[in-house]
Amino acid sequence: MNILFLTQLLPYPLVGGQKIRAYYMLRQLALNHDVTLVSFTREDDRFEDIEHLREFCTAVHSIPMQRSMFKNVQAAVESLLTRQSMVITRDRLPAMQEFLRRLVNSVNFDVIHADQTAMAQYALYAQANAANEPRTILDQHNALYLVVERQANYERGRLQRLLWQWEAKRLAAYEADICRRFDHVITVTQEDKDALLRLYPSDEAEYLAAHFSPLPICVDPFKQQLLPRADADPQIIFLGTMFWPPNVEGVLWFAQEILPLILKRMPQARFKIVGKNPPTAVSDLQTFGSHVDVTGFVADIKPLLASSRVFVVPLLAGGGMRVKILDAWQWGLPVVSTTIGAEGIQLVNGENILLADAPQAFADAVVAVLADFELARRLRENGRFWVQNQYNWRNIYPQLDAVYSAAACKKQMSDPKFTMS
Repeated sequence: MNILFLTQLLPYPLVGGQKIRAYYMLRQLALNHDVTLVSFTREDDRFEDIEHLREFCTAVHSIPMQRSMFKNVQAAVESLLTRQSMVITRDRLPAMQEFLRRLVNSVNFDVIHADQTAMAQYALYAQANAANEPRTILDQHNALYLVVERQANYERGRLQRLLWQWEAKRLAAYEADICRRFDHVITVTQEDKDALLRLYPSDEAEYLAAHFSPLPICVDPFKQQLLPRADADPQIIFLGTMFWPPNVEGVLWFAQEILPLILKRMPQARFKIVGKNPPTAVSDLQTFGSHVDVTGFVADIKPLLASSRVFVVPLLAGGGMRVKILDAWQWGLPVVSTTIGAEGIQLVNGENILLADAPQAFADAVVAVLADFELARRLRENGRFWVQNQYNWRNIYPQLDAVYSAAACKKQMSDPKFTMS
């Protein structure tokens, strides 16, 4: 089968859930099919990363994407005028459309795969311009409207909250429309599948349900060795990109409401915040003095991880699943998370993770791990065992073959009641 795979981020190196998800799906598909990757690239993407992808992809093509304040304002104006989500208008580049038009007129693809909501428009554009009739698959990752809707609930400013709510409504309308147009939709979790199907009337949701398949984000757990445990002070670590609003909100919540409760019982505890582009609100947390350290991006995080005793995921909003929990399990770090932070992940509370949603309960869980060696050991060992057995891409992603075969062998079932005009 000849597959065209479209990504918004170059899926290598393996930094962040979006890249990890696409990378291992590519690896699986390339075992049995010819895969052409077309991806947007940024200034910090490296030639050697593209060359690595060429080791298993039939071809790799890159289209430069440059973000700027001017383009963001332009996208915001277009969003207001067209009533479309800014997430979609911001990533609409004529260069990508022109390249895909030429590509699908010179190569016949059996399936076009769009990775994430932003690439859905390009998959449908490529399908419409193809000489043949390729099938389409959308890896929606998560119900994006729900991520934005949850974020709106935690915004403190009235204007910001209204803007997030407006964006959530636009995304909900867009996602409902776009999922109808694909032959098959993949989500990260069953919760995301259910959230997307809630966008439709009950009879249409029942009809469309067969076209949705949840597949978790998977990793290669045997590629990552268990980190050696360094003798350390009670260091608590958070790891995540600081330009994603739920991460920022979660870090602020932990530092302002949970950390003081921990320090009352463990004055020597420290909170390490590791992630690219921390905003001023996060950088200012260092006013806690030696108790908070905001590092920004760190190229080699293993020494920081080895010296940490608890990995926290204090998220109050978000969607999909947090690969950072899978990573922590691989590294052998005990994890404390909110329920939303661990959403979509199979787990056993108290055995491979501790869950807490209120500040005092979260603080108690962190202190318990820091103070109880046996509890920390059990969480480390069980987490490592769990990810090896439940989230190994070699075990889970062969399910993709059935999805692709079904999409390639037949056209999407049509029902006049649900056909878009």
